[in-house]
Amino acid sequence: MTSSIPKTGSRTTLDSGVRSFLADHPDLHLGGAGDFTAERSHHARVFGFHSLADAKQAPIHQVEFTAIRGPHGTIPIRIFYPESGEEKRRAGEAAALVYFHGGGYTVGTVDEFENGLRIVAEKSGVQVYAVEYKLAPEWRFPTQLDEYSCVVEWLQNEGGKARGVHPDRVCGGGDSAGGNMTTALSLRLQAKGNKPLKAQILLYPEARIPFDTPAASENNSGYYLECNGIFSFADHYLPRGTPPSHPYVSPGMLPISSLKGLPPAAIFTCGFDPLRDVGVEYASKLQEAGNDVSWHHFETLTHGFLQMAPWSEEAMRATIFVGSETKRLVYQ
Repeated sequence: MTSSIPKTGSRTTLDSGVRSFLADHPDLHLGGAGDFTAERSHHARVFGFHSLADAKQAPIHQVEFTAIRGPHGTIPIRIFYPESGEEKRRAGEAAALVYFHGGGYTVGTVDEFENGLRIVAEKSGVQVYAVEYKLAPEWRFPTQLDEYSCVVEWLQNEGGKARGVHPDRVCGGGDSAGGNMTTALSLRLQAKGNKPLKAQILLYPEARIPFDTPAASENNSGYYLECNGIFSFADHYLPRGTPPSHPYVSPGMLPISSLKGLPPAAIFTCGFDPLRDVGVEYASKLQEAGNDVSWHHFETLTHGFLQMAPWSEEAMRATIFVGSETKRLVYQ
């Protein structure tokens, strides 16, 4: 917890485990110069839970594959039930984390995030609901927010009740674009007067497009997320006629006066991430608006540490810490 959050972050030396992973996968990029459909399959081959060696696969008490009917069709959901949360589950007091993965709204499946989310679930004692939301550009804004809201409402009602989830302990979270959508959903729920999230768990969130930050220059290329590729992702996500400054697209551009009264947030940023400074800036704005914010900065890590945990001890420690912070926010 930081008493006064700065506007920009810093970096030191890239973690050796991450450096080795990137060197071993020189063609793995998010937002690279190639076709995004190739990035989709490449990510699945590298990060997919099915692709990990048994020794790298994180344990979990139970996995449930289910789906609900949403406003744009079926929404598949993969639920991770931790052993550490079974007592609360039986008592109907469990917490739930609805998780929207990153990938520029365009790349990624739950498979590539399962390992990290298993770790978060067991460390926090929180059930994790990983959503296979519809990707851009086939599906554009606000389709994903509609699906996010649908899953949250389902969990706050019959879906959660059947699984031992307390309706007041449903939080939202995500990394990168998923962090963006979590912040946007929090704002939209507030504007509509709907039941708020218990908390926001934001991993290296894309609070706005990082065209004017030190991190966008320092970390422009070579650290997995390609900064200039973020513009193509925005193009995929936004329908014509919706400006990038839309408050549910770039919440980080909102004035502090528009960010008051939001759910508690834990924000995690990385030194070698082109999104570093927009995440730090957003944390600072939330704090200035009077919200409960905890900001945690990993100077040696890069974008995607949740997925890189099997290859980096420091990324593993960061992922475990995300679980600890989640537990603190939902069970305090």
